[in-house]
Amino acid sequence: MASPTKPPSNASFALFVLFTINLLNFFDRQLLGALGEPVRKEFHLSDTALGLLGTVATLIYAVVGLPFGRLADRWYRTRLLAMGTAAWSLLTGVSGLAQNYAQLFASRLGVGLGEATCAPAGQSLIGDLFPPQQRARAMGIFMLGLPAGLCLAYFSAGAIGAVFGWRAAFLFACIPGLLFAWLALRIPEPVRGALDAAAPLASRSTTLSSSYAAVLKLPTMWWIILSGIFHNFNMYAINAFQTPFLQRFHEMGLKQASNVSAISVGAVGAIGLLAGGWFADRLSAKRDDGRLLLSACCMAIAAPSIFFALNQPKGATGAFMLLMAIGTMTMYVYYATVYAAIQDVIEPRLRGTAVAIYFCAMYILGASLGPLGMGMLSDHFAHQAMRDTGATAMTEAFKAIGLHHAMYAIPALAVLAALVLFAASRTVESDIRKRSP
Repeated sequence: MASPTKPPSNASFALFVLFTINLLNFFDRQLLGALGEPVRKEFHLSDTALGLLGTVATLIYAVVGLPFGRLADRWYRTRLLAMGTAAWSLLTGVSGLAQNYAQLFASRLGVGLGEATCAPAGQSLIGDLFPPQQRARAMGIFMLGLPAGLCLAYFSAGAIGAVFGWRAAFLFACIPGLLFAWLALRIPEPVRGALDAAAPLASRSTTLSSSYAAVLKLPTMWWIILSGIFHNFNMYAINAFQTPFLQRFHEMGLKQASNVSAISVGAVGAIGLLAGGWFADRLSAKRDDGRLLLSACCMAIAAPSIFFALNQPKGATGAFMLLMAIGTMTMYVYYATVYAAIQDVIEPRLRGTAVAIYFCAMYILGASLGPLGMGMLSDHFAHQAMRDTGATAMTEAFKAIGLHHAMYAIPALAVLAALVLFAASRTVESDIRKRSP
């Protein structure tokens, strides 16, 4: 059995594979956001219909994530992850072959089904590959796949889409996923709870209802779920509509807008995750509420940064990029801190279930509503602008105004997320003590 203070020797290889799979997860997911404008124009879509494409994948992700979470607690996590990665990669390629909106809609449903395996299996594996004092850093590296995937999606989609069309980007994305699905099978399955020597293990005969009850009896989990709703509404709204916003309001081309998003939404996230994970581990060694306090403070910085980014006048793309980069960088700290906090308060044999419950709630009530809600708000404000001027036809100028107004919902929800995370920091210490024998 591994020492409770030292990760097993295969942990570095496993973390590399898990990081890359998570990168491909967000890469494939973000292609539609990066290529939203050419897709919208080819299929003659409203912003509501465009946002719905992101919403359906997220909803199916949330619904099937619960049984996949239970399966991750009872079956081989590496096999589950490999099967899911292969499935979503193939269906991403199918998305590039869609000839109408209905076909694209159906393929995105399938992508969401495959991607639902990634978080429960991946995060549960990390919980058993790294001891508690190293988990935030390991989780930060795993979640580094989020900004890396977004950054790669924006850069590649902008370059490939501008030259070969939007379909080529989806077809290209299929190939690396199949390779890493095979590599996932090369990860040795770790022993559950081996690095949590002081924690009592749940019975193997735990029923479904009692497992859910054990997770949801913790006040910290409720606060974390609520924070996830606010935070992921924002992140998915940004991912779906920032590049279209830059194209409409700041009148940038596809490649230029994608490059700005790659930096301000993707690349800077690496700083937030790595620095946030490192600082959170140091802080949590001194106080149990350290991770969540850090996340709350970072979210409080993000809100005004994004507000002033949106407040920049037409053409001030440099100032927009700087302020948005600060906002998203601090928002990324959430993943390294809050995801590690879930591992802190949940016993080892229920971690896949806990992650699935969290993801189900925050995806259904938050992430799935981000693209759709932002699209509906955008259409509402666009029609309002059209009525205010007495016009009778919708133009691209009105669509730019509508989307600009709608995006101010993002900093408002960031303030709410900061308050909820602070509330979570008040309950986490007592919930961690409940795990002690």
